[in-house]
Amino acid sequence: MLSDMPNAARTQKAKRNEQERDFFCGVRDAFRSFAQRSSSVLGSAWAFCGAVLIILLWLVTGPTFHFSDTWQLIINTATTVVTFLMVFLIQNTQNRDAKAMHLKLDELIRAVEGARNQLVDLESLSDEELKKLEEQFQRLRKQAEKTRTRSGNGHGAKLR
Repeated sequence: MLSDMPNAARTQKAKRNEQERDFFCGVRDAFRSFAQRSSSVLGSAWAFCGAVLIILLWLVTGPTFHFSDTWQLIINTATTVVTFLMVFLIQNTQNRDAKAMHLKLDELIRAVEGARNQLVDLESLSDEELKKLEEQFQRLRKQAEKTRTRSGNGHGAKLR
């Protein structure tokens, strides 16, 4: 299909695709950078102190506004909006951390002689497959406990 297009049309289409890709990559990178900076700032003790201060100021202004519905609506709206936005920042940060941790563990599994390479990419297994693997590890743990009890030294036997 691409071979049917004139060369200039293919070049234009490739440039448009590249521009779109560059735009989305730029947006993704900007969000990643923003999320990382935000999580480090908003996860600090100073941010917590600032939130407590805002709540205290809101409480102190209660008598001035006669604890009205509008006074309550202000804090409810503010906390709802902040919570809504924080969900995305937290999820982005957790996704990146989890992906990095999986890659590090995968590298260790590959590097350790005798390790089961089948354990690489466990996160892509189904729930049923994960349950079966969990049962295998429970059996191994029980076997190790029996071996440790039989050996009588209390230190346990090495599992390999």
